[in-house]
Amino acid sequence: MSHQFHPTVLREYDIRGIIDETLSAADAYAIGRGFATLLKKGKGRKVAVGYDGRTSSPMLEEAVVRGINDAGLDAVRVGMGPTPMLYYAEASMEDVQGGIQITGSHNPANYNGFKMVLAGRPFFGADIQLLGKLAARGGWASGTGTSESRDILDQYVDRLVKGLDGIDRAGLEGLAIGWDAGNGAAGPALERLVQKLPGKHHLLFTQVDGTFPNHHPDPTEEKNLADLKALVADKNLDFGVAFDGDGDRIGAIDGQGRVIWGDQLLMIYAEDLLRMEPGATIIADVKASRALFERVSQLGGRPLMWKTGHSLIKSKMKETGSPLAGEMSGHVFFAHQYYGFDDALYAAVRLIAASSRLGKSVTQLRSEMPALVNTPELRFQVDETRKFHVIDEVKERLAAAGADVDATDGVRVSTSDGWWLLRASNTQDVLVARAESNDQAGLDRLLAQIDDQLALSGLARGEQAGH
Repeated sequence: MSHQFHPTVLREYDIRGIIDETLSAADAYAIGRGFATLLKKGKGRKVAVGYDGRTSSPMLEEAVVRGINDAGLDAVRVGMGPTPMLYYAEASMEDVQGGIQITGSHNPANYNGFKMVLAGRPFFGADIQLLGKLAARGGWASGTGTSESRDILDQYVDRLVKGLDGIDRAGLEGLAIGWDAGNGAAGPALERLVQKLPGKHHLLFTQVDGTFPNHHPDPTEEKNLADLKALVADKNLDFGVAFDGDGDRIGAIDGQGRVIWGDQLLMIYAEDLLRMEPGATIIADVKASRALFERVSQLGGRPLMWKTGHSLIKSKMKETGSPLAGEMSGHVFFAHQYYGFDDALYAAVRLIAASSRLGKSVTQLRSEMPALVNTPELRFQVDETRKFHVIDEVKERLAAAGADVDATDGVRVSTSDGWWLLRASNTQDVLVARAESNDQAGLDRLLAQIDDQLALSGLARGEQAGH
């Protein structure tokens, strides 16, 4: 037996494709069997398996479990829930050594995919390519495994609530928060979570629906926060929180309806955390604001800029012992009093805790941030075979010109106007650009520099690519 994956499916951070076009039950079987083969070599016996609310997820889950069993390993099925619940299962169950979540994350309804964790570390990059090689040569282990179901939702929610340990809960009774689950997999966990939190809670779209009838579940796009903004305004709430389709990315707005972007949330978390762990290393991706890195330094922390991608950030956290990291995309990772993975529900609880410990409302914390002018993430189509070459060409020209360049992930160029970024996406045939300045005129000059570099490589920003 052997299996060939569609060439677009095995990505840098995870595996994803379009159901019945590039991704099928046969792929899911090969992933389950290949993953179990690798786990077996490390003497592992059990794999936790979870899935999100997409209509194709139960079918893929069944195939993954069959693959795990045919490799001779046992599957622990934790059922439908957010990706961080699967991460929690892998981290907290002593008899489990790996985990697979079937999820299309924030992609359109006809997509699906897989996020994996092996012995407490993210499974990505070369690991994922190895699954492809194992499948191509049919180099799988064989055997007969078992399958059991475990309901861990209540246990997971109880663990989330521990994020408020040590907080004066009576002081939070006046809090009023809006929540938007976007019909994603976090809905049922959210419903149970708010019953255990102090204050008043107003919920939107907690019913899991894989067709996402109300809005696309990506809280990093402001248009998807319209319902939450309306709720916060209508009910005069303190702030609002939104989740992506699988609950590992958080979006937030303050009481005035202003978006609190990923790097701004990290500024709040960092201020809270550095009081408890002075001098700690705080990691953010290359798309994050200069204001964040400067704020971490001001607070006595060590800011570290790293590559974009949830798997890459998690690995860097383990390497550096960082207690906190985050990305512009809303992935926030707490190793402080938690397990070091990205969990938007836990991040929401920690936002309540941070506001309480700092003695400031979320709106006040947002108001105190420097007013910088920046672009959203600009994405534009470039041929897959060309995207990394373009970045290399830009690097060479900038080096020759003596520019101030950070090449951690693509090029991040600092000038007297601010900074601009150009990097190749690891998951799509796009280049990503971003720029930030103190004023609009400075931002325009930075964007002109990006356009100049693209033109020298025969490209233009042109039409923006979607997610």
